[in-house]
Amino acid sequence: MAYKVELKAGAKDDFESLDGSVKKEASKKIVALSENPLLGKPLGNKYGMNLTGFYKLYFVKKKYRIVYRIVKDQIEIVEIFGIGKRDKEEIYKLVAKRLAQDEGSTLL
Repeated sequence: MAYKVELKAGAKDDFESLDGSVKKEASKKIVALSENPLLGKPLGNKYGMNLTGFYKLYFVKKKYRIVYRIVKDQIEIVEIFGIGKRDKEEIYKLVAKRLAQDEGSTLL
């Protein structure tokens, strides 16, 4: 079964900002998610940010992450919230910030 994969607005920008070889590897992982959305590892309370319900998927020798969640409705959808480097938990901070802006929550 193929799952629908959606890149949220910020994640689209993240993807477009990647250089060619990294973008190619990210594309491979996104395709893999469409076939098996449980490839990633569950997050949770990560570095003081509540990312419960989200998953992380490594690529490019664990230097980059795709942070996503699975939405179950009539059809399962994989929503990608961010793509970025591992350094100093920047991808987790970015996703938490986007969630706070989108949902008006206090994740930070």
